[in-house]
Amino acid sequence: MNIHIGNLSNDVSEEDLRQAFNAFGQVNSARIVKYKYSDELRGFGFIEMRDRAEAQTAIENLNGKYLLGQRMSVNEAGAPADQGRTGGQGGRGRTDYSGRRNRY
Repeated sequence: MNIHIGNLSNDVSEEDLRQAFNAFGQVNSARIVKYKYSDELRGFGFIEMRDRAEAQTAIENLNGKYLLGQRMSVNEAGAPADQGRTGGQGGRGRTDYSGRRNRY
């Protein structure tokens, strides 16, 4: 199961993440996302755990907890954050030249 970790400290390492999640089960991989050209951390990362039950336990126990001074946001990767969202233009209509909104 893939887990998304948001609001990470700039000081956190992949090993720090691995150790935090290892307390709840076997971690297959840990990855912190960086900007392509500057190599700066983007503030989020991913953990992959083989066992779904262990991953769920890790999510429940680590969401909202502090790691190196930052409160982490931990949830299943790819899980919809907002059930009401739509694709395309994000639910906004287009505006024609008269300033009126049209739904296409």
